[in-house]
Amino acid sequence: MSQAPAVPVPHDPYAPLRLVNFRWFVTGILTMAMGAQIQGVVVAWQMYAITHDPLALGMVGLAEAAPFIAFALYAGHVADIRDRKRIALGALLILFLCAGTLAVTSRLFLARGQSGGWIRWTIYGVIVVCGAARSFLLPARNALGADLVPRPLFPSAVAWRTGIWQVAAVTGPAMGGLLYAWVGATSSYAIAAGLMAISLVTVARIRAPVRANVARAEPLVASVRAGLTFLFSRPIFLGAMTLDLLAVLFGGAVALLPIFAEEILHAGPQGLGALRAAPAVGAVLMSALLALRPPPRRAGRLFLSAVALFGVFMIAFALSRSLWLSLLLLAVSGAADMLSVYFRSTLMQVLVPSGMLGRVSAVNQIFIGSSNEIGAFESGVAAKLLGTVPSVVVGGVITVVVTLITAWRVPALARLDRLEEQQPG
Repeated sequence: MSQAPAVPVPHDPYAPLRLVNFRWFVTGILTMAMGAQIQGVVVAWQMYAITHDPLALGMVGLAEAAPFIAFALYAGHVADIRDRKRIALGALLILFLCAGTLAVTSRLFLARGQSGGWIRWTIYGVIVVCGAARSFLLPARNALGADLVPRPLFPSAVAWRTGIWQVAAVTGPAMGGLLYAWVGATSSYAIAAGLMAISLVTVARIRAPVRANVARAEPLVASVRAGLTFLFSRPIFLGAMTLDLLAVLFGGAVALLPIFAEEILHAGPQGLGALRAAPAVGAVLMSALLALRPPPRRAGRLFLSAVALFGVFMIAFALSRSLWLSLLLLAVSGAADMLSVYFRSTLMQVLVPSGMLGRVSAVNQIFIGSSNEIGAFESGVAAKLLGTVPSVVVGGVITVVVTLITAWRVPALARLDRLEEQQPG
């Protein structure tokens, strides 16, 4: 007797949002990311106003990246053996206190009217603490997100999660630039602290399911070695992470946007907020497309094309002298970057078992999460040595070349089709 043909199940793009815990989870991401983006714009503009030195902007990135990397492997180990929700709450509390400290420091700076040397080093110190807190937050939060959603919904959940983060990345920088112009640095930092407090409340409302097969508290070195062994046995995932790392490291120009806003495009702090938000506008549109449509076919080839296009768009941005053209180029670069983020994040959730997700996520954040900050430092050094525009052009060229090399050296990555069909373990 012949078997009836299988009836395809319609794609439900809103399925993850029907889960109350996931709604609290993404609300916490939205408010925390918005506060962090506001804080980042204000720190960048205030630092450049004090120093007028591109290297000082790069040092802000280094101040956050150094502790972020230093604690990452230990943070991933902790996320696999401890309560992930409590870890996230502790990190969010520290980030709230950091934003409050920046508000108080800025207020004292304005009241005393002294030189900016002491506030510069105070900002560096606060950013170091922020970097350490983020190092614990990201693996715990990423792993917690996987605990809240059934496996078949992973691709849609990743699209919604990253898309909502990008919404914050749109509104946060724009709000940061406008708030700095309207109410000054002190009140802007206070608003960022308020958003961090809201994130604390929303994460506290999550009722995470009891985790089965929680990793035993093995020694740190053995635990980290197990995570690294798993990662390096998956060349597709390793190749995707490495390529994304190098693209953000050399191809990005976020740290130099205050220079583009003031000296090249003559747009002021409001223009800086728009430039910071433009990549996220493109990313939000792309994430909406990814969330509302079924997972794409030929995902590996799409990923490689997106990274190469990111480099091309950044070269064009460096050469632009029109604010509107620059905003458009940053927006399409953000759309391309969103494709790579979606690919890598989904691949991590479908390939990595839940009990190892914290450790692998920690390694991933060393590759990717810190690359923004190290990239900021690299951008500052390159701009100091080569000039602002040439440094961004060279970074874009390097991104395209590295993409071609990756496609050649990791052919399995280019051949990858559907992400949801990959198996963990």
